[in-house]
Amino acid sequence: MSRRQLRPDGPGGWGLDDDDTGCTVLHADMDAFYASVELLRRPDLVGTPVIVGGGNRGVVLSATYEARRHGVHAAMPMARARRLCPGATVLTPHHEDYARISSGVMEVFRSITPLVEPLSLDEAFLDVSGAVRRLGSPARIGAALRDRIADEQGITCSVGVASTKFVAKLASGAAKPDGLLVVPHAQTVAFLHALPVSALWGVGERTEETLARLGLRTVADIAHTPVTTLVRGLGDATGRHLHALAWGRDERRVVALAPERSIGSEETFSRDVDDARVVHRELLRLAERTAARARAAGVAGRTVVLKVRFADFTTITRSRTLRERTDVTREVHATARDLFDALALDRARVRLVGVRLEGLAESATQPRQLVLGERTHGWREADGAVDRAGARFGAGSVRPATLLPPR
Repeated sequence: MSRRQLRPDGPGGWGLDDDDTGCTVLHADMDAFYASVELLRRPDLVGTPVIVGGGNRGVVLSATYEARRHGVHAAMPMARARRLCPGATVLTPHHEDYARISSGVMEVFRSITPLVEPLSLDEAFLDVSGAVRRLGSPARIGAALRDRIADEQGITCSVGVASTKFVAKLASGAAKPDGLLVVPHAQTVAFLHALPVSALWGVGERTEETLARLGLRTVADIAHTPVTTLVRGLGDATGRHLHALAWGRDERRVVALAPERSIGSEETFSRDVDDARVVHRELLRLAERTAARARAAGVAGRTVVLKVRFADFTTITRSRTLRERTDVTREVHATARDLFDALALDRARVRLVGVRLEGLAESATQPRQLVLGERTHGWREADGAVDRAGARFGAGSVRPATLLPPR
């Protein structure tokens, strides 16, 4: 139990040794995931403000807590983040690393219980009701999985332990960074009622403004407001939903989800481009990234999707379904490039391009059509060699010559 646990006098109020009977729902959330993964490459930056993103027109993907203290947060425009935290180190994202470590994290989760519901690369709900007899109490299971992730993947995560998904997610947020928080079932209402209305699932900026006009600022306020009043002000579905949550009622169960249905990458250019050669080069970079993520996840896609956003923010997509599923960089790039060329753009200014693979299935189960005269080893094997080199020497250690920076 070496990792941080929140105690009764701490920020959350409850900790590892509290009664977790019936609290079989865990929400595990990696701390500043992309930034934490980048720090594995750059341990010299640990403890300093770091922002993961690209260019001045992109957005922040992640930021260390040192950068967050300056007001930087995910999805913020990079230009604003640089102004808020001029001393931060800005790192280029390495999506293949995120996919690899996410896969390792999910393996840890599934070694504990088959009931894992991923929400994204870096967070998931777990139902550990079937693992208690084997592994101990829910809180100790949460502590053990945090230790394993730290030991095996080198990153930290925060875990919330509660009787419902909604409260478990709130608990993991309160435990951040690198903590574990148990909300005993008997204390659920007390935990909720001290929170602002914005903590409730489904309360966005506009709903919060409506609640403020009604004089409702805390979850306790909502709980003690008649349902009819909430329905009148917010509508039937929202009013009843928020009232139920305010009393800790959440009937949702943890559902083991199927693997994600698409994998993709996109990039916003630092300035609008109208040179097809520049776009082709970026499509190669994105195809390489997308195919590597697919291979890391053990899947292949049947449909290649191209996304293009122009200077006026008009966005179009084009797709092509292949005869066979693929995870080969060359095939993904060739298809994306053909789709772009078919647009026949006449010096149109492009702001963003993206490449996505859809119709995913496990690559190991996919039949492969043999071609007469085909070489025994080809681009698929070359991609495998690149992946192995990247795992040993770092992503980008082997790449197409077209993507090498000019001397």
